[in-house]
Amino acid sequence: MAQQRNMRPESMVIHGGEAPADPHGALVAPLYQTSTFVFPNAETGGQRFAGDADGYIYSRLGNPTVNLLEQRIAALEGMQAGAATATGMGAVAAATMAFLRAGDHVIASDCIYGCSFALFSHLFERFGVQVSFVDMADEAALAAAFQANTRVVFVETPANPHLRIIDLAMVGALCQQQPDVRLIVDNTFMTPLLQQPGNFGADIVVHSATKYLNGHGDVVAGLITGTREDIQLIKMTTLKDMGATISPHDAWLITRGLKTLAIRMEKHCATAAIVADFLKAQPAVEKVYYPGFKDHPGHHLIGTQMRNAGAIIAFELRSGYQAGVAFLNGLEMIKIAVSLGDAESLIQHPASMTHSPLTPEAREKAGISDGLIRLSVGLEHVDDIIHDLSQSFAKAQQI
Repeated sequence: MAQQRNMRPESMVIHGGEAPADPHGALVAPLYQTSTFVFPNAETGGQRFAGDADGYIYSRLGNPTVNLLEQRIAALEGMQAGAATATGMGAVAAATMAFLRAGDHVIASDCIYGCSFALFSHLFERFGVQVSFVDMADEAALAAAFQANTRVVFVETPANPHLRIIDLAMVGALCQQQPDVRLIVDNTFMTPLLQQPGNFGADIVVHSATKYLNGHGDVVAGLITGTREDIQLIKMTTLKDMGATISPHDAWLITRGLKTLAIRMEKHCATAAIVADFLKAQPAVEKVYYPGFKDHPGHHLIGTQMRNAGAIIAFELRSGYQAGVAFLNGLEMIKIAVSLGDAESLIQHPASMTHSPLTPEAREKAGISDGLIRLSVGLEHVDDIIHDLSQSFAKAQQI
């Protein structure tokens, strides 16, 4: 592993982690599609359960294929260890709940993925955990939100869906001044190739591996990285006992998808920059949210916190919800679908889809209007993406 620490990310997505040895010399790490593992004798089984001997027991507790993925994502994030989960929300739930109990307090960004919001605002409160939703771009508001019982700070940056950028160094510095507070960052939109929150004070980094890390729209999964101690705690409590562990086959598919992550992200981002300029020039579009624009409030963090603006674009249509419906229904190549980071360009209406769990008041506070559209720019030729957007704008104007 010492040699791998000197690898560039473009090489690490292919070679990071220690692959299980294959007796036949297979280039691709084997898929261990098994639920359980055979012990050579009863004594060994007892020793493994007691933690006195290394080795696998049961795939919910660990699997060689899953372990390779966990090592690779940890190496990419610059963290010590990783844990793979069945879904992105499995990662968010396992990572947060491992450090919370009744009476604790959470600070969460006021603009996060709708199901993360639902977990914090609905389920956490049922179990006696208080949550404060705060504009984390406001340093004073964040500093004032800390309480003696604050245990977790949770943030997405760029924020889903309108790409608000949070200064992680500022948030990390405030968290480090507090006792027993873990900063958890959802890094799904950026991937480790464009942003490593651990460099700015994040204790734990989570991903929906469904998105860019897999990149092919055929897996739902999540990933968590952090210190060995924190990851071991998560694996042996909320992940193991609540059962949100990933299947070996899905882990194998994500490991395969990671091999092309670097070249995919380069293409995604280059195309998105052109598409964003096109959208900004459209009369039907009131505003475009894209960190690559110099007037975006978080643009100054590109080159320090972020390596690129990413490939998600949000834009406001002047005529609101009905205009959005007409526009989406007029598209021919771009698919109306939630999720993001696939080879296909995907487009959706956050207020009625991904962020519908938020109350109207919460959506207003987070700046999610009824006219907001989110576009995940895919790997198609940029001319074809722009042509499809153009013809749909033309159709919508005729209605």
